[in-house]
Amino acid sequence: MAIITLGLNHNTAPVSVRERIAFPAEGMIHALKNLARVPVVEEAAILSTCNRTELYCGLSSQDPEPLLAWLEREQQLKREDFQPFLYTHHDSSTIRHMFRVASGLDSMVLGEPQILGQMKSAYQTATEAGTLGKTLGKLFQHTFSAAKKVRTDTAIGSSPVSVAFAAIRLAQRIFEDLSEQTAVLIGAGETIELTARHLTENRIGELIIANRTYDRAHLLAQQFNGFAISLHELPQHLAKADIVVSSTGSPLPILGKGSVESAIKARRHKPMFMVDLAVPRDIEPEVEQIRDVYLYTVDDLRHTIEESLRSRQEAAKQAEEIIDVEVAHFLNWMRAQGATDTIRELRAHADSIREDALERALRGLRSGQSPEESLAYLSLLLTNKFTHLPSTQLRQAGTHEREDLIAAARELFQLKDNH
Repeated sequence: MAIITLGLNHNTAPVSVRERIAFPAEGMIHALKNLARVPVVEEAAILSTCNRTELYCGLSSQDPEPLLAWLEREQQLKREDFQPFLYTHHDSSTIRHMFRVASGLDSMVLGEPQILGQMKSAYQTATEAGTLGKTLGKLFQHTFSAAKKVRTDTAIGSSPVSVAFAAIRLAQRIFEDLSEQTAVLIGAGETIELTARHLTENRIGELIIANRTYDRAHLLAQQFNGFAISLHELPQHLAKADIVVSSTGSPLPILGKGSVESAIKARRHKPMFMVDLAVPRDIEPEVEQIRDVYLYTVDDLRHTIEESLRSRQEAAKQAEEIIDVEVAHFLNWMRAQGATDTIRELRAHADSIREDALERALRGLRSGQSPEESLAYLSLLLTNKFTHLPSTQLRQAGTHEREDLIAAARELFQLKDNH
């Protein structure tokens, strides 16, 4: 069976393509069952996130064409709309790819931990759908083990590498417990989405997302159990904010000194942490002069980010070495499966010989033979039975000059070389 990955991600496809090829969670089991009905598909799982959609399949051939045809039908797309953005991996390449994905080495943010949880969800859904077999099931388990080893043995996830993550780490230095704080995020792009994700992971108390387009803010707020407001409502809510993170494309500042002063006054000078990640800036620089306001810009975070990225890149090298070892281990397991049927048949054959020899020995014992005679007869019978066929085959190998078979027998039975 061939193990094949077919997919696309943030490096190969724009969001306009990724969103069309993605599988919604509520329809995933149905999609998996449809995929499993493709004649060449023996096992299947699907990973679908905002940054990637990948099919992991065990196929009876190396040709991914049936998967392409299925994807075209299932997603009701024209082949030319998605095929240029696809990549494929086969066998050892698939194993390595899955290990790297789960370890965060193939992520938009190097070393991000969310992908491992998403991989586990993909495994659980495929298990529920009944589309996993022995090989893919074992591969997923080994994938989780490899990712855990990478996390444990390297610093791949210990340092922030995005401005969003760096901003939240900074907030945690000011506020010990984010679960008691309210955050106002201004904008609805990728940086704000990452910020919302990091805040949610750190159990932010309340999340408010403000954006010029209310619908976009509402869509994002729904993902993270927050609520949305439009930009013109921002002054009414600013006093609630313990944390403000802004990242828009506005050419002019959105928050001025006056509005922040009013908010601080309403808060009775309770500290406010503000991070302006926009270029040009969203928050007037003069806001920094206000007492009890801690304002940081993207430049203030750059040193932390660069230092952390260097740390993660060094950790990534170590992670690749770990993955090399883990890939070799899984390939060894796969190769061993090729001998499983032979081992099973050999044991069954030996058991049949044992039963026949034991029955003969017992008959002798019942007919009056002494136990010593019966045991001697049993040992002789077993020796003759077990060595008869191999001896015959080795004689024929000698006749036909099959030195390779003779050498294999010596290795298999660990016979000493007399030469």
